[in-house]
Amino acid sequence: MMCYYLFYGLQSDELRTTPVLGSETNQVDYRLPYVQLLVTIPKVREQNAIVNDELYIDNAENETEWQTRLPNALIIGIRKGGTRALIDSLARHPSVRACPREVHFFDRRENYQLGLDWYKSQMPRSLNNHITIEKTPAYFVTEDAPRLIHKMSPSVKLLVAVRDPTVRAISDYAQLFEKLHGKMKSFEEYVTDDPQHRMLRTLSKIVTTGVYVTHLKNWLRYFPLEQIHFINGEELVKNPVHEMQSVEKFLGLKPFINEELYYYNETKGFPCLVPVSKKNGEQAVSGCLSETKGRPHHL
Repeated sequence: MMCYYLFYGLQSDELRTTPVLGSETNQVDYRLPYVQLLVTIPKVREQNAIVNDELYIDNAENETEWQTRLPNALIIGIRKGGTRALIDSLARHPSVRACPREVHFFDRRENYQLGLDWYKSQMPRSLNNHITIEKTPAYFVTEDAPRLIHKMSPSVKLLVAVRDPTVRAISDYAQLFEKLHGKMKSFEEYVTDDPQHRMLRTLSKIVTTGVYVTHLKNWLRYFPLEQIHFINGEELVKNPVHEMQSVEKFLGLKPFINEELYYYNETKGFPCLVPVSKKNGEQAVSGCLSETKGRPHHL
């Protein structure tokens, strides 16, 4: 299989996309610096560090007003980028209230027409000093989502989990392949337009989702870069503590996530959250991703 690597970066204050053709192999070279977006402008990181040090959220002892609230943080993408692992880890923080499902409010007209009161009603009850967060990966690739989200809250913090676009595309294809019980074209035929499989099918959603810079340009029309935090999806799997502590700092949360929240799962081959014990002697809830998450794909 021919792999395609798409590189996206920030250079000279301009966003650019540079396609690079991979080798004739089915092995993905993780050493390639595929997303320079992960190396966010140093000045932005320094500013975030200074600001967020002053934003630690304390549990107010006299705060008793539990109610549903609009989210002040959103996980907007990327599909198959590690968003489930991200929100599951965040949900363990005592100052975070995570919506248990993808609401698809800003990417589906039929939901958006129900109004912000309906959207708020989908959120978990929280205190005023909590972070309420919702995850819908489709937001990142939905053209009108940035405008609608900015209209709801110009100050909302945005989280984006990204991974190697080739690996992401393979994972996306594998899920679709399973859903359709294998009744679809091969991966090469699905993402390319020529018999030699050298020209990417630019209208394929599996391909366009991974052209991160195109979507990011749209978000930067409404939100400054320092309001968007990028998570390395590969590192989130291999070294979740490091990535999650960076997320904590970005959200202004007190440090809570550490090595004690995870254990190495030999079957999965990567760290998983320690299962949460349930009351009344019921079986503990698994802290590992489902069988369809984090699995290797062999095409």
